[in-house]
Amino acid sequence: MVTWEEITAAVGLTLSGAREEGGAALKRCWDQTAEGNHAERCVLAHYLADLEFDVSDEVVWDEQALANFAHVDDEDLAVLGIASARGLAPSLHLNLGDGYLRQGRLQEARAQLAAGLAHQDALADDGYGALIRNGLQDLSTRITAASGSADR
Repeated sequence: MVTWEEITAAVGLTLSGAREEGGAALKRCWDQTAEGNHAERCVLAHYLADLEFDVSDEVVWDEQALANFAHVDDEDLAVLGIASARGLAPSLHLNLGDGYLRQGRLQEARAQLAAGLAHQDALADDGYGALIRNGLQDLSTRITAASGSADR
């Protein structure tokens, strides 16, 4: 059984640039997390996706994060200082939409963009919120550009 402290330590390693060590720690946490522990699995999959070099593997983790997120409540993430589970949704949709776009799956990318935009009101007016809002705008621009290329 893994603890939130172990998960946050593993996330911290990856965010500090210790990609290999952090990735190994995240995978150990994943292996120790129960199938039904959706909050832990959502967070772990979200960060594991970022460590993948292959977009197909990244998308699998992003899909796993979003599937688990469907079962997460505010109190499940409060231990991490996330006041609203809904505030995590735009980031999850942004990442999956980006992966779909890089795979050429424009319709799925558009659907994820729409879902992310629909939840962006849950983002705080802080640096993280601005980062995700800018990411959604960038994804929109790239989808539009790809759609134009696909029409030619």
